[in-house]
Amino acid sequence: MSFGTYSHCLAHICRLRYGSADAKPAKADITLSGCASGFVRVFLTSPSEVAKVRLQTQTQMQTETQRRRPSAAGPWPAAPVCPGPRYRGPLHCLATVAREEGLRGLYKGSLALLCRDGHSFATYFLSYAILCERLTPAGRSQPDVLGVLVAGGCAGVLAWTVATPMDVIKSRLQADGQGQRRYRGLLHCVVASVREEGPRVLCKGLALNCCRAFPVNMVVFVAYEAVLRLTRGLLT
Repeated sequence: MSFGTYSHCLAHICRLRYGSADAKPAKADITLSGCASGFVRVFLTSPSEVAKVRLQTQTQMQTETQRRRPSAAGPWPAAPVCPGPRYRGPLHCLATVAREEGLRGLYKGSLALLCRDGHSFATYFLSYAILCERLTPAGRSQPDVLGVLVAGGCAGVLAWTVATPMDVIKSRLQADGQGQRRYRGLLHCVVASVREEGPRVLCKGLALNCCRAFPVNMVVFVAYEAVLRLTRGLLT
């Protein structure tokens, strides 16, 4: 959906501005198309993001609850008890959230997700286009496989660099439905997180995200370019 939205949006912009979908787009055209692809993702990925965060954090939430629960025999903490997990899997998690919190629960943190994916995908496609242009040998229209690998990997790292702060906030908002709510909204979550843990909290997981993004997006763009060339060859 992301790549398809990006390609179609870019083609429509070029057709409107330059009269041809094959015209060379400006950097602003690429940025706008990338941003649109990020927005489209939100409507599809938000429920799965909620399920992922809830499943990842439910063990921690249970442990903290057990530590706080007083013993029936006195004020001392009860012996650790290991109840079964609240969610048995992704589908059960989605059904439980929908039943208890309604449709809004499945799209909790969507504003943060919009902020994350909008500018991160704009950065993603723009940086890839710029790097491909720089890595294209003289006399050729496209970079070789090594150029695509480098451009794709770097684009993924840059995208996650700008996405990580909002990814932290998004995950906190989506996990906030378990137990007592801490955050009243996006801005309150940002302010409370920075006040309690300092500005560095917005960079939590950045190194891991970048280490993962480089090899993953190398493969993504090489596969994408290969499939495009294959389909073009079959259609012509």
